Amino acid sequence: QVQLVESGGGLVQAGASLRLSCAASGRTAGTYAMGWFRQAPGNEREFVAAISWGGGSTDYIDSVKGRFTISRDNAKSTLYLQMNNLKPEDTAVYYCAARTSNILTRDGYKYWGQGTQVTVSS
Repeated sequence: QVQLVESGGGLVQAGASLRLSCAASGRTAGTYAMGWFRQAPGNEREFVAAISWGGGSTDYIDSVKGRFTISRDNAKSTLYLQMNNLKPEDTAVYYCAARTSNILTRDGYKYWGQGTQVTVSS
């Protein structure tokens, strides 16, 4: 099993920045591509960004391109999401997830964290 624990969420004003972290533990040798998802109240969970094992390939939804950066430190088994110029529509619970394949996709993630709340006020 793989355990994922997110941290770094909070309440900020529009235009501010936050960096989310996701610490992986357990049998992490079987995980490859990782991603961030979010779910706003009343909405379905949506894909935000993904990164390959080596970090050489990334994918973002259009609404966060140029503002969010996904990265990872495999030595620390940690995934990051740097979020700049936050907007009220970014308000959601953010989840990290891991796949057992290194193919970047927007679904098919096997392991999930419990989520961290990000609230952006206008």
